[in-house]
Amino acid sequence: MPHVTRLRVFPVKSLDGIDVSSTTLGEGGALALDREYAMFDADGDYVNGKATAAVHRLDSTFDPDTHDLTLSVTDPGPDEPADEPTFRLRDDDERAALSKWLTDFFGYPVTVERDDRGGYPDDTELHGPTVISTGTVREVADWFDLPAENVRRRFRANVEIDAAEPFWEDRLFGDHGEVVDFEVGDVPVEGVNPCQRCVVPSRDPDTGAEDEGFRERFVEKRRETEPPWTDSDRFDHYFRLMLNTTVPKSAWGSEVGVGDAVTVGERREIA
Repeated sequence: MPHVTRLRVFPVKSLDGIDVSSTTLGEGGALALDREYAMFDADGDYVNGKATAAVHRLDSTFDPDTHDLTLSVTDPGPDEPADEPTFRLRDDDERAALSKWLTDFFGYPVTVERDDRGGYPDDTELHGPTVISTGTVREVADWFDLPAENVRRRFRANVEIDAAEPFWEDRLFGDHGEVVDFEVGDVPVEGVNPCQRCVVPSRDPDTGAEDEGFRERFVEKRRETEPPWTDSDRFDHYFRLMLNTTVPKSAWGSEVGVGDAVTVGERREIA
C-alpha cells in the first residue's frame, strides 16, 4: 500500500515551498498555509512564474509558526535589493514593507495580499492538494539528468506518494465527468484530472533561465512512457503531469500527515 512520503506547501504563491510533517485541509480543501499569500501587480494580476521569470531569482524561507518570510535575490544587479530582510506577514505594516521591497526588485508596483480561508489556488475550480508519486519524480529527473529535488521544485506538487511506478498517480483520474475516489489516511479525496503544465517547469528554478527544448523532450518522453492506466479523454496532450483534486466539504478541517496510507477506491461519475 502506498503512503504519503512528503507534504509541501507554498505559503507565498510562486515562492519556495516548505515541507511539513502534517497539516489540515482548509476551506475549499487546500492544505493549510498553501498559497495563503500572493503577489499582485497594479492591474490585480498575479505576479508569478507565468508572468515573469524574475520570480525564480527570489530565494525565500518561511516560518510556519510566526509567518516570518526572509527573502534574498540570486546574483542581484545594481538596481536590485542586495539585503536579506525578514517580514512578519501577519502584520499589515510588514506586508506593506514587503510590497515596497518587491516593487524595488521587479521594477513595477507589487502588493502582497492574504487569504487565510482558502488561499490563492493555481486551479480556481479544483482547490484540493496536487499529487505526484516518487516514481514519477525520478523518471522525469532521468529524462533531463536532473536531481530529483530540482524536479520537485519545477513541478511544485503538494503531496508526494512513495509509489515506485512512474505515473502511478495517473490511476487517480478518469474521463470527463468522472472522478476517482481515494483516501489519504481516513480523509476522502477525489482525483479529477492530470495537471496541464505551463512554462514554469521548463525553467531553472534558481535562475529562471529556460531550458531549451524542455517542453519538446518532455512531450516526447511522456508519449513513449505512457502507461496503460493513463488512457483517458482528459489526457488530450502530453504536457501534463501531476494530479488535480477536490476534497469534499465534509473533510475540510481534517488532518493529513506524512506516513498516511493511500487507499484507491472506485472510478465514478460526478453526481
